[in-house]
Amino acid sequence: MAEAERSVRGNVTADLGARTGAARIVLWLLVAALAVRQMAVVLRQPPGERLTDLETWIGENGVLHVAGSVYDSGRFTGTPFAGLVLKPLTASAEQTLGVVWTFGSLLLVAALGLVAARALPTPVSRRTTFLAAPVAIALLMLSLPVRNTLYLGQTSILPVLLVLVACFAVRGERLPGVLIGIAAALQPTVLLFAGLLWLTGRRRAAVTGGAAFAACTALAAAAMPHDSWTYWVHHVAGAGLGDSPDSLANQSLHGALLRLGFEGPLEIALFLVLAAGVTFLGLRRAVRYAQDGQLLLAVAVTGCVAVAVSPTAWQHQLLWVLLAVVGRVGTRASDRLVWPAVVVLALTLPGKMLLPNIGVLLPVRDNVLLIAALGAACVAPFLSRTSPYWQRPVPTDYAEPVASRFKHVPLLPFWRRVLSRPNLLLELLLIRVVYSAYAKVRLAATAGRSTAEEHGRQIHSLEQWLHIDMEHWANHAVVEVAWLRDFFDYYYSTFHFIVPLAILGVLYVRRPTDYRWARSSIGFATVLALIGFWLYPLAPPRLMPGLGFIDTVHGVQDFAKPDYGTLTSMTNQYAAMPSLHFGWSLWCGVVIVMLAPKAWMKALGLLHPLFTVSAIVATGNHWVLDAVGGAAVVGMGFGLTYVLSGPRTLRPEPAAPKGPTAEAGTAEDAGNPVGEPVGSKH
Repeated sequence: MAEAERSVRGNVTADLGARTGAARIVLWLLVAALAVRQMAVVLRQPPGERLTDLETWIGENGVLHVAGSVYDSGRFTGTPFAGLVLKPLTASAEQTLGVVWTFGSLLLVAALGLVAARALPTPVSRRTTFLAAPVAIALLMLSLPVRNTLYLGQTSILPVLLVLVACFAVRGERLPGVLIGIAAALQPTVLLFAGLLWLTGRRRAAVTGGAAFAACTALAAAAMPHDSWTYWVHHVAGAGLGDSPDSLANQSLHGALLRLGFEGPLEIALFLVLAAGVTFLGLRRAVRYAQDGQLLLAVAVTGCVAVAVSPTAWQHQLLWVLLAVVGRVGTRASDRLVWPAVVVLALTLPGKMLLPNIGVLLPVRDNVLLIAALGAACVAPFLSRTSPYWQRPVPTDYAEPVASRFKHVPLLPFWRRVLSRPNLLLELLLIRVVYSAYAKVRLAATAGRSTAEEHGRQIHSLEQWLHIDMEHWANHAVVEVAWLRDFFDYYYSTFHFIVPLAILGVLYVRRPTDYRWARSSIGFATVLALIGFWLYPLAPPRLMPGLGFIDTVHGVQDFAKPDYGTLTSMTNQYAAMPSLHFGWSLWCGVVIVMLAPKAWMKALGLLHPLFTVSAIVATGNHWVLDAVGGAAVVGMGFGLTYVLSGPRTLRPEPAAPKGPTAEAGTAEDAGNPVGEPVGSKH
């Protein structure tokens, strides 16, 4: 028996090891592909549009080439020491330097990822040890700071790498201090790391770091006295160099205050007070994490403080924020991924993809990176390694799977039904990012007018053959009745988003297990619709010349314009097949019919797809067959959800024993806060 048990465990371990090894190979291949792509993207740009900052500095007419101050043009944003280091590169051949610089920057990114992966706070699992390095390098390459650095030809990766090497790759007190001093000479607010060393008991290294910074700065002052005076005194450590300090690119407290309308002495006073508070709170937290054995998190927190309190923190200088992904937040397993997801999304996607264009949200959207840095420095409740939840968070409640009538369903057996509702912040981010991607893909699915009109004629001919070409009759009948025309115009332009979002909101609050199932089904349907937009661009009836349709929503159109209707700034007007207007409304109707407890609610739910199909046809925005296509993708969305995750029905609970010893509830009841029975309805 013991031998058999050891054999089973050995087989399971070997299987896990094989899968981890395969995953590691795939991740390293992804890293290689990303590196090749990044080099290709940079080097394929014509001269003058690639490595723009580097060319501005060391090109034929660059600021480091010409006589006079390097700060006269305002285009050089580095320290005088950085100018001193870069000046010898002015003798390099431009084409060769571009290739070497880009390749060297990618090597620095790889080194940064390797050092960060080795610095993860222990204990870590064997799988994490194997996969950490490629995952870290891939995230770095995808991040906005690295992409911006590669595009501009900046040096901002080097200070981050020097600090990480000083903290994790070298021993002693002198060399780490020297490396941090050099990093601070390139990026002054990095000198805060000398304060971290001092507060954590490494005072000799802190003093060495300060001395190295002073020596590098003095060397630059001796070689470039006028430039040093201009940088440190006239521009106050680089403030105002490069872009305007109130531009969205400056993700510092100073830039945020300027964008909020503060200026003059009041803004300076507010900035100094806030910077002092962030420095005090952030360094105190960093010291606590360093003493707890989470030195990488302490480094990330200190870097985030440096970003916030710097007069200017451009996008390429914000790599510190990505390092904060190593912090563990949340006592429940279901919440453990929220903080990493927020950091990764903020550092890899532009703010306009994370938040909609709504006035009240613009201050948040414009300062997403700064808010992430401040959150890491001052707010995020990172767990201590002594916490009982550090390695054993509160487990997630899962429903027991139900046997399917098909052998290979569910196709993804690890996709288990979660009884509790998902984290709201993560869910809102997911919905927003997916919708932004949907809008971008739909907009990119361009086609010529002739192709879209030819497909429109094909659809029209097929409908005539099937005797369902009712669009022209319905369109002109509605136009004759003013109130009916206004009703359908309003319904078409208003309820498309409101009703699905309202249903998802109700399910999130009242039926969390059904929410996940419903959200997945509409997500699959939308992805399938995007494939249809891409493969079969179709002109709607209102954009078909010669057929006499009246565009009741958008008004009279001028078909003499050759490019009319191909693409607008808002949407691809040839993305008509399948109709997601009808598809999403049908999804709403199906969900309401399946889950609503009352018959009148079910009947009311069926009115929405009925009104929607009437509106899209009567307003001339879709063919009847577009609605058929919308119904098809929704059906496939439900089918894919079933195939991948199994039946929606949960296994009913066994009858509770009678008598005083019977427990008041079950595990599944605890995951269903509404108190509804967990059975065939769910």
